[in-house]
Amino acid sequence: MIAKSMVDYVKGSSVIRAMFEEGKRLADKYGVENVYDFSLGNPSVEPPAEVKDSIIDILQNEEGTYVHGYMSNAGYEDVRDIIAKSLNRKHGTSFGSDNILMTVGAAGGLNVILKTLLDPGDEVITFSPYFGEYKNYVANYGGVLVEVPPTEDFMPEAESFAAAFTEKTKAVIINNPNNPTGIVYPEETIVQIAEVLYKKEKEYGKAIYLIADEPYRELVYDGAEVCYLTRYYKDTIVGYSYSKSLSLPGERIGYLVIPDEVNDFENVVSAATVANRILGFVNAPSLMQRAVAKCVDAEVSVETYNRNRELLYGSLIEMGYECIKPQGAFYLFVKAPDEDDKAFCAKAKEFNILLVPGSTFAGPGYVRIAYCVDYDMIKRSLPAFEKLMGCYRQ
Repeated sequence: MIAKSMVDYVKGSSVIRAMFEEGKRLADKYGVENVYDFSLGNPSVEPPAEVKDSIIDILQNEEGTYVHGYMSNAGYEDVRDIIAKSLNRKHGTSFGSDNILMTVGAAGGLNVILKTLLDPGDEVITFSPYFGEYKNYVANYGGVLVEVPPTEDFMPEAESFAAAFTEKTKAVIINNPNNPTGIVYPEETIVQIAEVLYKKEKEYGKAIYLIADEPYRELVYDGAEVCYLTRYYKDTIVGYSYSKSLSLPGERIGYLVIPDEVNDFENVVSAATVANRILGFVNAPSLMQRAVAKCVDAEVSVETYNRNRELLYGSLIEMGYECIKPQGAFYLFVKAPDEDDKAFCAKAKEFNILLVPGSTFAGPGYVRIAYCVDYDMIKRSLPAFEKLMGCYRQ
């Protein structure tokens, strides 16, 4: 018998991953060119050339024990120093190596910091819609995820946010740019969030941590800017991943930023370093730590994603679909022409279109479309999207 705590996890196993597997099944049946899989946020853009070059250089020219051996659980100090200096150049911060903890991707980083902060019964606030695994990550440590309901434009609203706090609130998770909506929160919104947090810290007489989940930070369009949250609220901890910025999702490499200003800094850093070990990660992959340190200024082709965004968004709007144009990430969050988003996804599958229901992200009535796919696949899919909408025009 599996653990009782795992029964519900198994029942609610990732809809996104299930769609991904369904895509492979349909491709075998109908041919890959006739299946339009928009389910998984798996980057279609190749990593920058610097990544491959750096890995080759490391393997050929650096000592094997230095590359593959044990290290501090926080990661290689020189790698952390390089990342800290890069952040300082980009954001006007003043981090050092002690502020960086290398993690097994953003998911590993979020679990590390939640393990560090949460006691059973503690509450963590986030804004709907949100990446569905947040609920599981929080529950891993006995916490409770509290959802702030969405506005029509999916922007956080200060009054609803403030109403979500209780004496049990320990942290807030903000995902900017957002998955699944692609929304980028403007500075005005960030300032309002920080103001509410400071008021609540004073009201409850304790630290409330803001966890910034930022794997899509570099994927922005139309001149949008992503605020660096440590500059707006002192008790901010940033989780980052190179999965999207360097197209390395399978390498599971990222980091946490824990600024000196964070309440109880020394204990938070110490506990996070221990959590990195006892959760089973032990440390971030050694080779990839060294590789990303050589590529801190490398970039993927955001223009490729933008080209996909413009084609898909413009085409769907012309067909009658409703969607707020995203300024970040690589997702469209489209209003389903059926009140039941799961039923709409089932109907879409009849046309070999694979979408993820918005209810997976606490956004019922919508579907998420990942446009980090081949441009030609988007073009081939458009007649199928037209036929799908035709079912609802009738």
